[in-house]
Amino acid sequence: MYLPDSEQMGSGRASQEGFEMKCRVCTGTMEERVTDLPFKVGAASIVIVRSLPVVQCRQCGETELRDVEMARMDRLLATVDRSSELEVVRYAA
Repeated sequence: MYLPDSEQMGSGRASQEGFEMKCRVCTGTMEERVTDLPFKVGAASIVIVRSLPVVQCRQCGETELRDVEMARMDRLLATVDRSSELEVVRYAA
């Protein structure tokens, strides 16, 4: 799942200016975090992206990516070796 970047939302980032985003799944509070996430890129290939900035629900753990991170992830995942079963890469901001 992804989130529009702050300019498209018009209200700033989740933790700024008193704007509080709600989770689409459970209506819990969303907060910005840095975490590791797995992505399945082929029938038998998984890429774990380390240190990825996300917006995550405090209550249920639902994770969303902003447009900027989603675009970078698309480019990053297009370059991985799909013949390996597991690859670990670091998201570099």
